[in-house]
Amino acid sequence: MKMRRYKLFLMFCMAGLCLISFLHFFKTLSYVTFPRELASLSPNLVSSFFWNNAPVTPQASPEPGDPDLLRTPLYSHSPLLQPLPPSKAAEELHRVDFLGDVVDAFVVCESNFTAYGEPRPLKFREMLTNGTFEYIRHKVLYVFLDHFPPGGRQDGWIADDYLRTFLTQDGVSRLRNLRPDDVFIIDDADEIPARDGVLFLKLYDGWTEPFAFHMRKSLYGFFWKQPGTLEVVSGCTVDMLQAVYGLDGIRLRRRQYYTMPNFRQYENRTGHILVQWSLGSPLHFAGWHCSWCFTPEGIYFKLVSAQNGDFPRWGDYEDKRDLNYIRGLIRTGGWFDGTQQEYPPADPSEHMYAPKYLLKNYDQFRYLLDNPYQEPRSTAAGGRRHRGPEGRLPARGKLDEAEG
Repeated sequence: MKMRRYKLFLMFCMAGLCLISFLHFFKTLSYVTFPRELASLSPNLVSSFFWNNAPVTPQASPEPGDPDLLRTPLYSHSPLLQPLPPSKAAEELHRVDFLGDVVDAFVVCESNFTAYGEPRPLKFREMLTNGTFEYIRHKVLYVFLDHFPPGGRQDGWIADDYLRTFLTQDGVSRLRNLRPDDVFIIDDADEIPARDGVLFLKLYDGWTEPFAFHMRKSLYGFFWKQPGTLEVVSGCTVDMLQAVYGLDGIRLRRRQYYTMPNFRQYENRTGHILVQWSLGSPLHFAGWHCSWCFTPEGIYFKLVSAQNGDFPRWGDYEDKRDLNYIRGLIRTGGWFDGTQQEYPPADPSEHMYAPKYLLKNYDQFRYLLDNPYQEPRSTAAGGRRHRGPEGRLPARGKLDEAEG
């Protein structure tokens, strides 16, 4: 009899736990509203939204004489802000071209110091003043970092973190007419979110925060694809950025929103439970992470400019700075420690091989799309690959119609 009572008691306990879990799950769902297209898995979302090539060009409209005013786009009440940390300006700023019609404000920080604390020229400022980016100048907020943080030379992570803190606190605070539901994204120089994913964040409500991007990993160029994906936490609303992270971009990147002192207050005020989620998946990329994707001269600059914290610091070794050695790494896909590439070069015709803008401007970005130090792979007949009139592979031309 006692055994039966004991079993009955355990059954009631299990039933109670299940009921509590179900009620908690139901309460969580009530905080998250899904768009009709997502809730019903409508094919229109895939065929007519994600892969629709029709131009969508919301415009920011600054008032005359007020260059800091960046207005809401016509297509959404949620402007999207994308700060970019300082790096080699000419190498990274192609994202301004293929995200320019969906991003309403680019907050770009440039310093006259490298991450190692050495002086460097202000290349991006020069490009802004000489008219290189005149067509999109009204969307760019330039942030000048004129000092190197104390202790940054001894501990490179201090300099690395301070950059993102200064970028957001000085830059975003200068933007006017920000709304709480404006979308904020902060990326490193080697991270490129897919245009369609960014557009989704602008046009749809109901997603939770913070959010991340599953990115395709590459080394030296998109031709050396790395296994797996990189999940990069890089975005939230301006409301969460201010209330939870204290307008500090490095706190957002660290993923630890649940340890922030105002975490619960923000949930209670907004009525939404903060749950991190990701655009894309390990099988469907939502962006690209291209490490060391420069010319040999650009890689040399990155080596000698690297912060003093990510060890080993390969720029300290003279043989690693040799341009011929760097060209050999690009050719083989090897690493500075002597390890060799274990996977064959990526197929240029694969889905999400590279951003569409780069594919359309093949000649300009050829060093990122084709390995410049390897012989071109032969066709079945043994000849060189035939390129179309624009210099692109036929497979890439087909890919342009499907990739975002």
